[in-house]
Amino acid sequence: MSSSNSSRGNLSVAFDLAPVLSMVFVGFFIAGMTMPVLPLHIHIGLGYGTFVVGLIAGSQFGAALLTRLWAGGYADRRGPRRAVVLGLWGAIFAGAFYCASTLFEQWPAVAASLLFVGRAVLGSAESLLITGSVSWGLAKAGPAHAGKVIAWVGTAMFSALAAGAPLGTMLYSSYGFQAIAVATICIPLLASLMVLRLTEIAGSGSRSGSMKRVFGAVWLPGLGAALSSIGYGSILTFAVLLFSSQNWPNAWAAVSCFAAALVAARVTIGHLPDKLGGAITALVFVLLEVFGLLLLWLAPEPVTALVGICAVGAGYSLVFPSFGISVVGAAPAANRGMAMGLFSACLDLALAVSGPVLGLVGNMLGIQAIFLASALLSLGAAPIAAILLCRQRHGNK
Repeated sequence: MSSSNSSRGNLSVAFDLAPVLSMVFVGFFIAGMTMPVLPLHIHIGLGYGTFVVGLIAGSQFGAALLTRLWAGGYADRRGPRRAVVLGLWGAIFAGAFYCASTLFEQWPAVAASLLFVGRAVLGSAESLLITGSVSWGLAKAGPAHAGKVIAWVGTAMFSALAAGAPLGTMLYSSYGFQAIAVATICIPLLASLMVLRLTEIAGSGSRSGSMKRVFGAVWLPGLGAALSSIGYGSILTFAVLLFSSQNWPNAWAAVSCFAAALVAARVTIGHLPDKLGGAITALVFVLLEVFGLLLLWLAPEPVTALVGICAVGAGYSLVFPSFGISVVGAAPAANRGMAMGLFSACLDLALAVSGPVLGLVGNMLGIQAIFLASALLSLGAAPIAAILLCRQRHGNK
């Protein structure tokens, strides 16, 4: 297949998935609004350090970790549309906890605790939303386009993050965190009404398949995805604080530039994992991600930092779907939702653990040291991609 044909196929898959992708976009727009302001709200508004910032951010990923496998099984049995709707309603409840936290800002411990719970609820909701969307996309496009499906779902997600970041900053600056909380309720409520108009794909109604085979398909590429996702988590959790600590302007640009670079890479070269193979693509792009993290660690001024952030976004853009191809190819057809849920849980585990740990690194060595630690940890995904590449070339499953 030629590169141009691959590109046309990539866009064709996106067109077929447009209704599903629109739900992902709307669902994650609220996360985009929150990401640049939540660290500032916790750090400046409530007076806590980077460890608490990482702990509250990590609660989202910890909850997602605990629910990914269940969410995948739910999408397989009950159908992906039900999983997406349930995820959107979970986001509404997360917004309710955000609203409650604003009533207790004079008691920072209570407000922080409510934010912790709200982020955990949001993590469970996003688990259902993403797993259901990927299952829906794989059912519509087929496993031959697994890399494109995973990439386009991620593209919709990060497009929403990029679009939501400046709006969230504006709302926070003008009206405070209360405006973010209200939007977190209203936007997924509208999306849940929209998704009911889409055609459902029937679930299997059973727990068929081999759990041993599911775990066997996931563990090694899942470990690679987990390590590479540490860099992603460090950008979304700590890049805004880096800009704030250095008194650099437009801190929201850290989130938007990361998301924009990721989206641009997936739109232009998102067909590469399906065309070249997931292992070789993961190996090349994880090295680009590590380069960006090192550049961010050394950045003396905001332009260099933004270049590093863009490199991380472009690098991470294809690492996750590249490892995901190995999972889809090896998992039982009846359990692809569960397999992708477990695969995503590897990401959640990495982010849940790395958030507080990287926060401690920031407390002890400074915020920029967080990105050096992230680079060293993310580099561990490279030998895993090399192992998968050797297996692929030698025909080992």
